[in-house]
Amino acid sequence: MPLDNFRIVDTTLREGEQFARAHFTSEQKLEIARELDAFGVEYVEVTNPAASPASFEDARRIASLGLRARVLAHCRCSLEDARRAVEAGVQGVNVLFGTSEQLRRYSHGRSIHEILEFAREVISYLQEQGVETRFSCEDAFRTPLDTLLEVYTTVDSMGVDRVGIADTVGVADPHGVHEVVSAVRSVVRADIEFHGHDDSGCAIANAYSALRAGGTHVDTTVLGIGERNGITPLGGLIARLYATDRSLVARYDLPRLRRLDELVSRITGVPIPFNNYVTGEMAFAHKAGMHTKAVLANPGSYEALDPADFGIERRLELGHRLTGWNAVAHRASALGLRLGERELREATREIKALADAGPLSTDTVDEVLRAWAARLEVEPRTCASTGGVNVWAR
Repeated sequence: MPLDNFRIVDTTLREGEQFARAHFTSEQKLEIARELDAFGVEYVEVTNPAASPASFEDARRIASLGLRARVLAHCRCSLEDARRAVEAGVQGVNVLFGTSEQLRRYSHGRSIHEILEFAREVISYLQEQGVETRFSCEDAFRTPLDTLLEVYTTVDSMGVDRVGIADTVGVADPHGVHEVVSAVRSVVRADIEFHGHDDSGCAIANAYSALRAGGTHVDTTVLGIGERNGITPLGGLIARLYATDRSLVARYDLPRLRRLDELVSRITGVPIPFNNYVTGEMAFAHKAGMHTKAVLANPGSYEALDPADFGIERRLELGHRLTGWNAVAHRASALGLRLGERELREATREIKALADAGPLSTDTVDEVLRAWAARLEVEPRTCASTGGVNVWAR
């Protein structure tokens, strides 16, 4: 299936609020909503307005911001919750019901027939109010496929705008997601939203597979925060789509990913992982000599993503025993030092020997290079552009 018709439903202000270390103040919620809107997500989902007085007021304030993104409320499939969401002024309501045997037995105790009766009442009300409506099967991947299709075809016939397929406990794999979404796509005319948890490490791959199978909407959160291990991270989904075809994400303000990750990291107190998609400290760091040589000649040789598109500079690590003379030459040029290949190779050998005892600082590497330049009694000169590459030593 083509991938150019997807939409992002960012649920940092709903799923993300269920993260164990999250407690967003009202002002923090407004700040996150504005940043998500500036980035370009198509939907911002907020906590059930019926959850608490503050939740209602926060939903009302976010809905009145005048965002380009549509504001959705996430609710239980109950008339009371739906009415409260409409009163908050949101543009869409996402209702859900657990359909797996586990949730029907141990959570709400309703039969599939009863679930569909609740759905009919709530969907009818929301349609009367003129708001966008989604019905989601919670724990869809532990629900028998024939049961899922019965529910989805029934709510589709009721005229919902979207059906939701939720991997609530993170048990799905990309192959299974493709099978289920394809089956649902074959029987409904509504859009399809995928919500995937990361308990088994497949959230990004599963989201991508859902889009490949005909899904139209993917739920994300900033840094992937959410219940337990969280869900598909916004940055991870963007990276996966960019690696497929950068035009797929051209409509988003990609440099804002770092601002979003830093904002949510600061609010929650959770550091951005060193290997985080796009914004991690080491996302564009190159160390081995073979890698740095190729990256200096053509960054695409070892990079699937261009850091410049995200407002980030790549790093070439220097002060270690694996360094190569091409990276050392690049650093010498950045310092305005004119050294021949022989001197550069000798300087590289010296740096490697020193680094056997431990990583070297940038200053130490620079001292070695300046010492070699001094031996040649060559005055440093200002060099041309360094090509947008930062060369680092530890």
